[in-house]
Amino acid sequence: MTENPEKKEILPLPTAPIIRIMKKNLDKDKLIKKEVKEDMNKWLAGMCEKVTKKMNEKPYASVDISAFKEAIQTYNDVEEMEKEKQRILVSLEKIKQDCDSLMRDLDRKFKV
Repeated sequence: MTENPEKKEILPLPTAPIIRIMKKNLDKDKLIKKEVKEDMNKWLAGMCEKVTKKMNEKPYASVDISAFKEAIQTYNDVEEMEKEKQRILVSLEKIKQDCDSLMRDLDRKFKV
């Protein structure tokens, strides 16, 4: 009897360039598991499909750079929202420190 060899899944994108980009942005001592490589490949293909479908909503015969930029705007906005969130958190922390300082001043000046 012969064993069935594992079926090799065909991924939508070439894997090597994706892995090179991943390795470039990871610490040198980190290894990338096979599942991560495969899922990254599928996820990137899925993102490409979503962006392409959005560009396809335009009635024009060709896709130009403005259609592409409009299609990816949602995903770029997520990064901007995260930056804005961090800025707001820093501001709130400063306000909290100011409130704490004012409460200490009130306690000290109006101690009964």
